[in-house]
Order: sequence, then structure tokens, then C-alpha cells
Amino acid sequence: MRSIFFAFLAVPFALGCHSDRLVVKTRVAGQVETRLDMPPVSVSAGNVKPVVVQPGPERVAILDVDGLILDTPFVGPLSCGENPVGLFREKLEAISCDPCVKAVVLRVNSPGGGVAACIAMRHDLERFKERTRLPVVACLMDTATGGAYYLASGADTIIAGPATVTGGIGVILNLFNLRDLMAQFNVIPQSIKSGEFTDIGTSARALTMAEKQLLQSMADEFHKQLTTEIKQRRPAATDPTAFDGRIFTGSQAMSRGLVDQVSDLDGAIQLASQLGCPGLNARPGVVMYRRGNDPARSIYAITPNVPLQGAGLLPNLPGLDRSKMPTFMSIWQPELTMEKLQGK
Repeated sequence: MRSIFFAFLAVPFALGCHSDRLVVKTRVAGQVETRLDMPPVSVSAGNVKPVVVQPGPERVAILDVDGLILDTPFVGPLSCGENPVGLFREKLEAISCDPCVKAVVLRVNSPGGGVAACIAMRHDLERFKERTRLPVVACLMDTATGGAYYLASGADTIIAGPATVTGGIGVILNLFNLRDLMAQFNVIPQSIKSGEFTDIGTSARALTMAEKQLLQSMADEFHKQLTTEIKQRRPAATDPTAFDGRIFTGSQAMSRGLVDQVSDLDGAIQLASQLGCPGLNARPGVVMYRRGNDPARSIYAITPNVPLQGAGLLPNLPGLDRSKMPTFMSIWQPELTMEKLQGK
């Protein structure tokens, strides 16, 4: 039986990601072996700086968006990461200050996230394009659904892989009624409130019809905002099934006007190079933007943004873990126990 334990090998010890390195070890048959040596990622490592991962005469910048999109810092005891919304803005600023960049590839591998967070990032991307006039090609990797696709739709061209899962354009609010479970442990809520809807969405009781209607109207409004802005950028996306929350393969998304091409990351880089540097025959250079302690050695390099506390050690209970999520989400909802691996 393989047991897992976690240890910091750094002096001095510090909560969050401010130690020198995080080492995850496993114990197998009494023997200890190192499984993961992950450099911490935090703003204390300094500003993001360009890291050339593919030399060439002209630069294409890869702007990576990975994991759950939440406007919250992914830090804490035994965790690594930072606020993806803030990091996205910082990378945009760094790219706009780099005169060698001629085009941008927005590399997206995310199930989506908070509606407000995704809207903020999309609007940041639009302002970046207006300010720099750089062409932006979105490349959808394994998963680009919900708010992640909404973000990608702000690009000039969207490329999906042959095995990409995309779509999932909808809005969901995760609520659970735990009244019966609480009663088994003799936990009886005694709320004192002023205002009929002050405790709307509480897990201590079922929703009333008036509460359901109120929350449904909010979800419908957010969904309309997302679909309206996607259609402005994707006028060919007229099929109603493209916006009812279902997911698609890359080719299915292309048939519905959500995607322009089915290719891969190298194809996206080549297209961005052609848009930014017409007539360039040489292989384009590629640059990414990283903290000083977050190296990038290939175009697939991903910043660790995964809190490790509790992962695989504590039960993931519906309602309790979901309460840590933001309210309205635009996301292809992953299996419950995957949330800790997605960054929350």
C-alpha cells in the first residue's frame, strides 16, 4: 500500500509559497522516494520576464491560461500558485512592453471559472488588442470550455486540437441542501435575519420558489452577456446548440462557427507568425513570460497553480467544498474530487 506524505525542505519554513522549494515525497514499503520537486510560484519571485523557449528572428508570445479561472490567490499552507486574473494582466503588460513581439498565441487549457473573473480577463485582452494592434490567435488545448472559451473568443482566430473539448457555454450556481445531513448530527440552524432573501442559497434548507426565480434570472442575465459578446466576435456561430451548455470536439465546434481551424499549438504559432510577420520564411521565435523561479523550457510549459493542501487526504464533500467556489460559474463542471487538482 502506497502512502503519501508532504514535507517542506526549506529554511526558514514559511506558509504559502515563500520557501525555496516544495518537495513532495512518498513512502513505499518503508522507503522514502522523492516524487516531485516543484519551485514555488509567487509574486515574491519578482516581475514576469520574457523567457525564450524557441529562438528565431521574430517573436511570437505565448500567453498561457491553465486551470480553474478564479479571481483569488491560489496560495496557502502546502500550496503553490497565485491569482490567475492578476497574473494574466501582468503578462499582458509585459508583452505590450516587448518590442520584439509581433503576435500572440493565447494558449488555453481550462474548464472555465467564475463569470466575473472570465469577463475581467476577456476585457483586459480586448483592451490589449486595441492598444498594441497585435494579432492574437487562440489555441485550445485539452479543455477550453465555459468561461475559458469565452475568453478565447476575444482572439482574432481560434484553433482547436483534434481531441480538444470545448463549448460548455453556460452558467451554473452550485447550491446544496444539507438540511437532512445536518439533522443527523443534531445540527439545527437558528438564523436571525432582516430581509426576506438575506440567507438566499443557504445549505441549511431548500430554496423557496421565489429564491429559485431570483437566482435563475441572474444566471440567465450572465449567460446572455457571455453569449452576446461571443456572437459579436463569432458571427458565424448561429446554431442555438452552440450556447446551451453542451460540449464539443474541435471539429464539431468548427462546424458550429465556434472554431476556425483544427490544428495544434505549432500550427497556431505558425499562423500567428504569418499574421504578425508576413513573408517570414524562417521558423518564428517563441517567448513566454515567467517569474524568476518558474522556468519555461518548451512551448508546453505550465505554471504550477495547484494548492496541495488536502488533495487526496481529506474527503471532498459536495456542498462543503463547493462553498469555496465563487457564486456564478461558467464552467464545464468537472467531477467533484477533481476540484482540488484544478486549483481550489
